[in-house]
Amino acid sequence: MTDLVNSFRTQPDAEGHFGQFGGRYVAETLMPLILDLEAEYRAAKADPAFKAQFDHLMKHYVGRPSPLYYAERLTDHFRKSAPDGKGPKIYFKREELNHTGAHKINNCIGQILLAIRMGKTRIIAETGAGQHGVATATVAARFGLPCTIFMGAKDVERQKPNVFRMKLLGAEVQPVTSGAQTLKDAMNEALRDWVANVHDTFYIIGTAAGPHPYPELVRDFQSVIGTEARAQILEAEGRLPDLLIAPVGGGSNAIGLFHPFLDDAQVAMIGTEAAGHGLDKEHAASLAGGSPGILHGNKTYLLQDEDGQITEAHSISAGLDYPGIGPEHSWLHEIGRASYLPITDDEALEAFQLCCKLEGIIPALESAHALAALPHKVAEYGEDQIVIVNLSGRGDKDIFTVADAMGVAM
Repeated sequence: MTDLVNSFRTQPDAEGHFGQFGGRYVAETLMPLILDLEAEYRAAKADPAFKAQFDHLMKHYVGRPSPLYYAERLTDHFRKSAPDGKGPKIYFKREELNHTGAHKINNCIGQILLAIRMGKTRIIAETGAGQHGVATATVAARFGLPCTIFMGAKDVERQKPNVFRMKLLGAEVQPVTSGAQTLKDAMNEALRDWVANVHDTFYIIGTAAGPHPYPELVRDFQSVIGTEARAQILEAEGRLPDLLIAPVGGGSNAIGLFHPFLDDAQVAMIGTEAAGHGLDKEHAASLAGGSPGILHGNKTYLLQDEDGQITEAHSISAGLDYPGIGPEHSWLHEIGRASYLPITDDEALEAFQLCCKLEGIIPALESAHALAALPHKVAEYGEDQIVIVNLSGRGDKDIFTVADAMGVAM
């Protein structure tokens, strides 16, 4: 048993800090609710009935556990171009097979159970790619609560299938026309709504960011990914993997995979950030191209100018188009426990097509950023080593974006 005094898994502290990152920087009107939420979350964690209900829904509604799949043809493909004896076995953690098509549902189930426990009667959320919006609308429908989703107007345009899905599920979709009209702006509007309607409204934040306790509770609900992957790889290979790779926008799927392995020193971890058109041009790589600051209630790495004004992020992937990152990732980056690799739009598009052709799986563009790390890394790992890539979502939502990038008329 790991000595928890020396564990990476005991963060955050009582104030919600991961080292210097995290915390809660919120309007005074929100502080009572935030403290309430934390108290309710602690009580829920200690309540066997809450865990039983969560586990039941994970199994019978979400369809967990998601498979751990050996990507044999992709493995062979990289071995052909790698030096002799190099090229690890590649496994996919198949979160795209969950109900609603991504990892987002794990967190939404947990948070709506908290909302009901707190007596809230209205749900709000922000969304970028639309996957979190769909997952939130899904759980709101399942539990009969009205739901408003804030979505940047630019994302509404590039994610039309998901917008229609949300409406089909009974949600009101509120296009946000301020700023760059993407995820940051949607989150700003959701926070404004929450301040105005704090008495009856629960805000289901979609990523492991925001004011404490959100980064912690989102991570805990998403840790089902890593907990399953750990048991599955031990069953399949009899040992732990050598490397984990996951895409990082806010970083909830990545922290969900990484967290159960943090104390296993032999397991390396790479989060892939969106380098967009390149780090010297438009991008969304907060760690590679940003600096610490405060946004959306927490201190973390951000894209900002010399005056501390948030700069616009860009990624071909709507779900990575965010100028910040979850505070736990900032901490893991700073202490060197995980490393973070910038991946360009072009690299992600290439990986997207490769996965389709070799494995018969259409990945989300977010997941394609993780797959795009493989060409950078396979030569460093031997044939007897193991890599797990988190396939965080499916790519149905992205086919119009990809077709456009490839010059194919739809």
